[in-house]
Amino acid sequence: MAGNRAECGASREQFAGYQALACDGDGTLTCRGRMAATTWRALEVLRASGRRLILATGETLKELADFPHLALFDRIVAENGAVLARPGGKARLLAAPPPEAFVRDLREHGVRALTLGQVIVSMPRRWERTLHAAIRRADIAWRVVFNRNEVMALPAEVTKATGLAAALEELGLCCDQVVGVGDVENDQALLRCCGCGAAPSNAVLTARRCADLVLPGRGAQGVVNLIHRLLEGDLPAPRRGRRPKH
Repeated sequence: MAGNRAECGASREQFAGYQALACDGDGTLTCRGRMAATTWRALEVLRASGRRLILATGETLKELADFPHLALFDRIVAENGAVLARPGGKARLLAAPPPEAFVRDLREHGVRALTLGQVIVSMPRRWERTLHAAIRRADIAWRVVFNRNEVMALPAEVTKATGLAAALEELGLCCDQVVGVGDVENDQALLRCCGCGAAPSNAVLTARRCADLVLPGRGAQGVVNLIHRLLEGDLPAPRRGRRPKH
């Protein structure tokens, strides 16, 4: 398979210095909004080791209101990198909200299933062409990002990697100290920027291709395996000179 991925057990120098885990939410840690007991126990053990936990998701804070065990996380990178918050704390916008004329244009062109965050604009994937056309008409520097059956629009410079960088600045960490895990298209920047990027076995092809590790187990099963390896110091050393990519 193309890319910089290495299968589990691959022979790259091991590294015991990872101090944080940055995880995608739905599909990676949860399934249909539920988190397995084995998953939250593994997250608790990781927290007890003194390491930090960061949730990096495309969802809005409103959508995360019912996310299970949210208090386990030190920081929440929401809206695909556009919003940073602490659980139960005040949110910080990392980008400007969408222009009102842009949102109005989408509605005037028939988009009804429209989800608006503080920055992000998302809708079912069938509206992709309408979304591209609205961005052109608004003449804004926004881009389109895919997330399985959804399509999202964000300022061009915003990714999960840029949101993670803001979270790490607050936590006093750098990207080389972080393991990132995600399973869909919008996780690619996250996986590339972390010292070690991992994807569950059922991740979409683009996520698996840019990950350093493809984990045994689907979804959260793969994350539990990753946490065990992180605690045992059994992960490959970070690749030097990696930078966030859009």
